[in-house]
Amino acid sequence: MTTAWITRAETDADLTAIREVNLAAFPTSEEADLVEALRADPSAWLPGLSWVAEAPDGTIAGFALLSRCHVGDVPALALGPCAVRPDYQRQGAGSAAIHAALRAAREQGENLVLVLGHAEYYPRFGFTPASGYAIRPPFDVSDEYMMALAFDPACPVPAGTIRYPTAFGV
Repeated sequence: MTTAWITRAETDADLTAIREVNLAAFPTSEEADLVEALRADPSAWLPGLSWVAEAPDGTIAGFALLSRCHVGDVPALALGPCAVRPDYQRQGAGSAAIHAALRAAREQGENLVLVLGHAEYYPRFGFTPASGYAIRPPFDVSDEYMMALAFDPACPVPAGTIRYPTAFGV
């Protein structure tokens, strides 16, 4: 089934639906709670970088969030949580929301996005192992799961340890 997803930045009217998407997509409320904690943190939350994918009937099916993190002291973005309602999974809702969020970040002048996630999924967006940039997470994880995306290869990419917002608990 091919769906024409409508992607857009979240609005205040979407907050309940975004929480519902995260609650439906994950086994616990941890990701839904993380989104709300990031939204409440002015040092982590960046307006215009929380995106939804809407089905033609207006149902919010997918969600992608970019929040402020740092590599050393240099600003970067963390992708996640990303979520799709189970009944819309494998139909492109997540990809649509992620592509839209990444496009918005690029348009806002950001250059570096980091994600901890599925090694088979995120390379389709241009992510490669963060170790290739000498970027490492503040915890132990297999190299293939910690990935980075630099929008402009001509811009320098900082090396060092990722510093996540407090809400991530790391």
